[in-house]
This record gives sequence, structure tokens and C-alpha cells, in this order.
Amino acid sequence: MVYGYIRVSTKDQNEDRQMIAMKELSIPDKNIFMDKQSGKDFDRPQYRKMVRKLKKDDLLYVKSIDRLGRNYEEILEQWRILTKDKGIDIVVMDMPLLDTRRGKDLMGTFLSDIVLQVLSFVAENERTNIKQRQAEGIAAAKAKGVRFGRPPKPLPENFYQVYQQWKAGKITGVAAARACGMPMSTFRYQAEIYEKAKML
Repeated sequence: MVYGYIRVSTKDQNEDRQMIAMKELSIPDKNIFMDKQSGKDFDRPQYRKMVRKLKKDDLLYVKSIDRLGRNYEEILEQWRILTKDKGIDIVVMDMPLLDTRRGKDLMGTFLSDIVLQVLSFVAENERTNIKQRQAEGIAAAKAKGVRFGRPPKPLPENFYQVYQQWKAGKITGVAAARACGMPMSTFRYQAEIYEKAKML
């Protein structure tokens, strides 16, 4: 049996390029498995489902090594499980050297292993670099005053009036929070911010 595996990192990414490549190989739809999930590990539902179906001498196509995964050690471990334990062949379409059908002799296996290790390292290295660039970009943006996450909800119009009553001991914190239509923890948090602002 011939199978194809497709992975995109997020639900917004487009899998068309990988899907077209699989269709050109005439892989049946039922044998194409796709995950829309990060490649940081192999805990992906469709990948797991596909591995359970794979039998000895089956053939698996992936478009590129980073579609299989991005974690160097885990790619090598999965490759070993699929080729040695399961006894299937793998073809990485963008890298003809990674075709386990060829060179079943010792030299062919040796070359395939070296190429796989280098490419796996490159894939993980790129993932590390992306994460570092993201962290640096976020830090630079924060330094410029850019805020991340949802914008804070505006305080209810009666907040300051209710706050004064609560502070004067005329109403309880629970009653104050209810009057402002917010949880008690949020009311206390906003009161704390207000008090700090008054001290500036």
C-alpha cells in the first residue's frame, strides 16, 4: 500500500502544495493523512492513525523532511521505528537521496542515514532560530510599548463611585464587584491598579 503524510503548522496554513504532490503520485484519498499541528513532536492524531495502519513493505511519501517533524532526535527515532521496526519504505520527495527503496546495501543505508541526520539537524536548527527571532521581535516590540493580547475591557462607568463606597466601608467587596458586573478578583485587581495610579 502507498500512503502520503501532510503536515501544516497551523489551521491557517495552506496544504495545497503538499496535496497536489500526493495527487500526482495517484495516492488514494483514504491513504493521505494530514495534521494541522506543530512539528515539535509526533503526538499528532492523524500521524498516529497512519502509523497504526502501516504494514511491512508499505510505502510512505512526505513532501519534505520538516513536514515529518522538526525535532532532530524525534525525527531520527520515528524514521528508525518506521523503517526498521515496521519495515516500510519512506520517500522524501524534495530530497531524492532520502528514498529507502534505493541502496538497500550497507553503503546506501549509510548515505541515507547521514543525509537524514544532517537534514533533521537543519530542520530543528531552523525551528530554534525561528523561536529566537520571535522572542527577540516580541522583546523589541514590548520595549517600544507595543501591547500583546486582547485589549483590556474598559471599566464600567460606575467603577470609581463604587470603589469609593467600598473603600469607605459602606459596601462589601462582593457587593462592589456585583455592582460593577465583574468577578471579585477582577474588582480587587482594578482597585489595586487605581490605587497605584493615584499614588503616582
